[in-house]
Amino acid sequence: MKRFKFKNAFTLLLFIVIAYLLYYNYIKEPDLSKINYPTELHPKVLDGRDQLIQKTSQIGIPIKITEGFRSVGDQDALYAQGRTVDGDIVTHARGGESFHNFGLALDFALIAKDGNIIWDMEYDGNGNAKADWMEVVNIAKDLGFEWGGDWADFKDYPHLEMNFGLSIRELQRGKRP
Repeated sequence: MKRFKFKNAFTLLLFIVIAYLLYYNYIKEPDLSKINYPTELHPKVLDGRDQLIQKTSQIGIPIKITEGFRSVGDQDALYAQGRTVDGDIVTHARGGESFHNFGLALDFALIAKDGNIIWDMEYDGNGNAKADWMEVVNIAKDLGFEWGGDWADFKDYPHLEMNFGLSIRELQRGKRP
């Protein structure tokens, strides 16, 4: 009979531990004000950015990195756009919910022949009958970036990220690449 009670107590304890881990890891929202955020791009993202600029330039496609690391405050201001301030909605991520906040993302645009910054996905400035935008995206993917244009829900065409297999929740909980 004692052995039976021990098994029940052990099973109950195991259940409690598993329930706590599930709660902590999947249900409880992290306190975003207590996160130790990076202050710059991750070194591999920085290297990927530099290689992307170099490789696209070599095929006659100059690009501009329009955004890299973004602070939580800047992310909140961007999130407000189209909601509480004028402008179009350009993000669904609040401060602390973007890979930019963890130095793992960047946004790009093309530099047209006249020097203007453009987000024209059909533009063929190097004259090879291919859209420059997709040439940049393909080079970025070869360098290890994921493209926001591949997302199922909210397409973010200028967005490139290296998440190293980590989710936003894992980053918020302190995991780092």
